[in-house]
Amino acid sequence: MLQHLSIQNYAIIDMLEIDFSRGMNIITGETGAGKSIIIGALNLILGERADISSLVNKEKKCVIEGHFQAEGNELVKHFLAENDLDDPTQLVVRREIAPNGKSRAFINDTPVNLSQLQSLSELLVDLHQQFDTLSIGDNNFQVNVVDALADTHEVLTDYKKSFRLWKQTEKDLALLQQQQLQFEKESDYNRFQYDELAALNLKENELETIEAELKILSNAEGIKNTLNRVCGELTEGEQPITQQLKSLSNLLNSYTGFHKDLPEINKRLQSAQIELSDIADELERLNDHINYDGEKIEELNERMSAGYKLQKKHGVQSTNELLTIQKELEEKLDAVLNIAGNIASLEAQVANHQKKVLALGEKISQARKKQVPAFEKSVNQSLVQVGMPNARLQVSVLPQVPANNGVDAIEFLFDANLPTGQAGKSGQFKPVNKVASGGELSRLMLCVKSLVAEKMDLPTLIFDEIDSGISGEAAKQVGIIMKTLAANRQVICITHQPQIAGKADAHFFVYKELSGEKVKTNIRQLGTDERITAIARMLSGEKPTAAALENAREMVQN
Repeated sequence: MLQHLSIQNYAIIDMLEIDFSRGMNIITGETGAGKSIIIGALNLILGERADISSLVNKEKKCVIEGHFQAEGNELVKHFLAENDLDDPTQLVVRREIAPNGKSRAFINDTPVNLSQLQSLSELLVDLHQQFDTLSIGDNNFQVNVVDALADTHEVLTDYKKSFRLWKQTEKDLALLQQQQLQFEKESDYNRFQYDELAALNLKENELETIEAELKILSNAEGIKNTLNRVCGELTEGEQPITQQLKSLSNLLNSYTGFHKDLPEINKRLQSAQIELSDIADELERLNDHINYDGEKIEELNERMSAGYKLQKKHGVQSTNELLTIQKELEEKLDAVLNIAGNIASLEAQVANHQKKVLALGEKISQARKKQVPAFEKSVNQSLVQVGMPNARLQVSVLPQVPANNGVDAIEFLFDANLPTGQAGKSGQFKPVNKVASGGELSRLMLCVKSLVAEKMDLPTLIFDEIDSGISGEAAKQVGIIMKTLAANRQVICITHQPQIAGKADAHFFVYKELSGEKVKTNIRQLGTDERITAIARMLSGEKPTAAALENAREMVQN
């Protein structure tokens, strides 16, 4: 519900404040007074693109602000949560246009983009103007209307869930089938590469170990000579180093009692002698294990050459990287064997989901088709009431490939000039947005919405001069339909028809006034006597007659 609308510096509006009521709000005024300017300003907070030419004062910014009461609206609550916006009981939507043309939008003082603003506005306001054909001609709206009347919500929810599962499983199956084709193309080559690696049967870090071992074997003679020489210097020969250290230790030991530091130094000398003796033993052990083996060198060289060739082929630098490639190839080969079973399983799932979708779709289709004749009859009766006796609506329900909204292609067809007594025989039924005029579409939309108002969660309904071209009884019936709509939701209507104005719960009058040297638009809510006078003027002119006043009084009181 739109509770309050504030407009500053827009077109010929300097400053305007409107407090709307629940129920039916009527806006009247002379042609050119600025009624549609108010709707233009409202459009800005509903996400329409801004135009700097709309600024009255080029040195001040334009500010449009709307206060909406949206408590209990789950769709609005979900939108706010999705966009990380506060969830208060009242929503404040603001649009600012700077003198340089830059536009900014806010929801509860949080900056938002136009897309977010438009998404929220669709949940808050349904604005219908002449020549606005989007809603009534939109296929989603048409389907939603039929579904609301057919009460398909629960089964449609199940259908959409099954449809999503079906399509996702089909997508998974197609991906798996594509993988299978790719695997089959690569299978022979992968098998060759795997067999090549498996035949070499490498162990972890094997090539690096071979390289180290070859260095030892290739230099075995030099290593053994060096070890023999070092070992001989330490333990053999005329003056072995270990024996010299032992003699020096014995010599120093004779004087350890004469200085406090000598015992520790002698102990270190003895440790050095023991350590060198151990080193000599270790060198001798190593020497025993190092032997030149030409046959083994040839064998290791061949294996390392084979390993390096595979490294170069696969563009890697280590044994472990080759082993990783071998494992990946093994997994691909296993996948070829397993994928056929997975595909069979998915094919069965696809068939089951499709079967369920078709069954639910047929159930929804039957409910829709059952509802269509009554809907057509009610709309066509309403069209007669609103001054379109030769107009007819026809709902086409044809089978289609299962889609998100069912197995039916639903389209509203319209003929505005069906000859009397030839219902259904003119052959002129065409999509509504291609054959209906702005006024016809507006009244058709009113008739449709009046039928589904109790079934669909419609937001605030705003009608901008949809009564153009009608008068008398037709205008009265339009007023009655709007009044019925307003029983459970807010309706705001700009009208020139006294029969409609008389149905108001709140009547606002738009007028021009001279402020200094400028003409400005203003608005005020009328009291009962003012309403009677305003409606009487709509009936008979600027100076209403007594009969017009009496007629206006009867309209207001009834």
